[in-house]
Amino acid sequence: MAAAHDEGVSRSGADPSRPAGVDLSRLAGVDLSRLAGLHGVATSYRPAPDRSATVPASAVVAVLAALGVDASTPDAVRAALADRERELRERLLPPTVVQWAGDESPAALAGLPDGTRLRVETEEGEERDGIADLPTGVHRVTALAPDGRTGRAHLIVAPSRLPGPPGRSHGLLVQLYSLLSRRSWGMGDLGDLGELAGWAGRTNGAGFIQVNPLHAAVPGAPTDPSPYRPSSRRFPDPVHLRVEDIPEFAYVEDRNRLHTLLERAGRLRADVLDKGALIDRDAVWELKREALELVLEVPLGPGRQAAYDDFRTTHGKALDDHATWCALAETHGSDWHRWPDGLRDPGSAATARARTGLADRVAFHARLAWLTDGQLRAAQRVAREAGMPVGIVHDLAVGVHPGGADAWAQQDVFAAGMSIGAPPDAFNARGQDWGLPPWRPDRLASCGHAPYRDLLRAFFRYAGALRIDHVMGLFRLWWVPRGGAPTEGTYVRYDADAMLALLVLEATRAGAVVIGEDLGTVEPGVRETLQRRGVLGTSVLWFERDWEGDGRPLPPERWRTDCLATATTHDLPSTAARLTGDHVGLRDRLGLLLRPVAEERAEATADTAQWLALLGSLGLLHSPAAGPPGSDEEEEIRAVHRFLLRTPARLIGVWLPDGVGDRRPQNLPGTWDQYPNWRLPIADVQGRPVSLEDLVASPRLRALLDVLRPAGATGSCSASAITAPRTRGPRGGSLT
Repeated sequence: MAAAHDEGVSRSGADPSRPAGVDLSRLAGVDLSRLAGLHGVATSYRPAPDRSATVPASAVVAVLAALGVDASTPDAVRAALADRERELRERLLPPTVVQWAGDESPAALAGLPDGTRLRVETEEGEERDGIADLPTGVHRVTALAPDGRTGRAHLIVAPSRLPGPPGRSHGLLVQLYSLLSRRSWGMGDLGDLGELAGWAGRTNGAGFIQVNPLHAAVPGAPTDPSPYRPSSRRFPDPVHLRVEDIPEFAYVEDRNRLHTLLERAGRLRADVLDKGALIDRDAVWELKREALELVLEVPLGPGRQAAYDDFRTTHGKALDDHATWCALAETHGSDWHRWPDGLRDPGSAATARARTGLADRVAFHARLAWLTDGQLRAAQRVAREAGMPVGIVHDLAVGVHPGGADAWAQQDVFAAGMSIGAPPDAFNARGQDWGLPPWRPDRLASCGHAPYRDLLRAFFRYAGALRIDHVMGLFRLWWVPRGGAPTEGTYVRYDADAMLALLVLEATRAGAVVIGEDLGTVEPGVRETLQRRGVLGTSVLWFERDWEGDGRPLPPERWRTDCLATATTHDLPSTAARLTGDHVGLRDRLGLLLRPVAEERAEATADTAQWLALLGSLGLLHSPAAGPPGSDEEEEIRAVHRFLLRTPARLIGVWLPDGVGDRRPQNLPGTWDQYPNWRLPIADVQGRPVSLEDLVASPRLRALLDVLRPAGATGSCSASAITAPRTRGPRGGSLT
């Protein structure tokens, strides 16, 4: 997850999620709990298996209001309860029905009155009587009861389970912006991703590359660097484009201006790689935007024009809305809540006029989305051609920025005045507010979860696998009313059966793997349900202990099979930092420790010592160090990954910065401006930035990957394929 913080969530002014004049004391004795339960809103929860907590009535009332239910007075509660009970009693079908292949008829259909007729319109437009032998897909079903009642629902027919990844494989985990080559423009790009994938697949037998979310960011000054607070999850960010790889680049007329931009990009790259500057995403985008303005002046050839037209047809209104938001943001700022009244509604006449007046800018942003989609698909092709059975693993953030394009275009399915986060738990007694508006489960159900389905389809155009951040959000999310503390929230349930069915359906159609980030507090049954449907979990070494027994490190044979096993993640210390205790020193310097530093160091040292003792007992430390933990850091890191190989995990991930001994986490939860989250290039032990070319030539990385290389892999970890920078000039000539 991204670092927990509250920016973007208003803390002042009138709050539409909290109805005025609510006398909470008068709600005592009224069946608020039953009303909440019928709308999927929790009135209590378990912060720990042995402890229950009661949700404040104010949170329940506020969340119900965000769902369109008035619970502000005892009379309102009684009326809303009667309405809901009558609705549930009288309806023939819920808004969405799920049929898993091979299962009996869903309860919603099996429980219909005798004599009820079912008619189905398949997603291909075919009319059928009954639900027997339906193809997989999202259909419409109509129930005609003998008493004259009619019910209509979306019917999701899904395979019973996702096929697992083909065989067992290892791969690399990297934050793409941190992976700078000598060709990129100050941050890693999709060209770098393709190069890394081609190298890792061919020389090391790697099966996948997992990257951070590449969603479109909210522009600003500065732009929020977190990839987990995007403007849009549906469309990728063109800042990741390799400009020189766009075919029209070679035909730009103003070569002098283009050459000047390339020189500036070289200086920006050198600032990071040679001078140790932080990654400046805004500066990179400013250069790329200027270059893309030139590139997009070049007319498309007939074939590419046809491909672009197909893309616009495929994405339709969603693309038009996204491109319109981008154009409007250039004029009115990146928070649509502050735009002129008429423009806050994407369907208004004022917005239609603005879209026409900004037609050139709308077209510019639509074409950038197409170009980025094309390079994403190209990276996946490179990965598969290099022998990767999975390819690129893309990351789906748990939500979007409240002021961004998705929140503007999909206002009807977002809950006004609400933010998602996490309740108080053993790791954070104050809870968390992530500043991301939640989808309304009732609105999702009524439209057959169309926004979610479209999101998945967009991802699977170019993803060999999808990692879902906070996958527990498919089941429930912690809603925090605006103006309240995270402790004053509650859980809201989603139709997990429908969400999972769509996930399995779309991933199966794409031949893709799905990985759920299920770290932290997980309610009972969630992991089991995900496993039953073929969704892999995430297991991180330092968290895998016998929590129900002696608390010691879990031996490899007791790890689960259906998971991605790693030593660390982007939110955790690197393996080198944990082995040496550097992560404690960092948190101490930033004032983040809640206990004396000596206590923290002692606990960290004991934790590491237990793991090293287990590695030694298993014979995985090939040259045990005579000194304390961290004294033979490289061998200990290799031993950690030998341990991961001993587990039955289907996928094994290597945090790429571990290959060169990087000490710094890419994100330090609990910080905002105290630490350069999301702005660090990969660096070596001394903190010196390492380019992609130098990284793949590193003996240290080569030795680590040798641990994981399958016996049948050919070649060595040679960097020869990516050591010759080139920049195409006019008609393919050199610009250097």
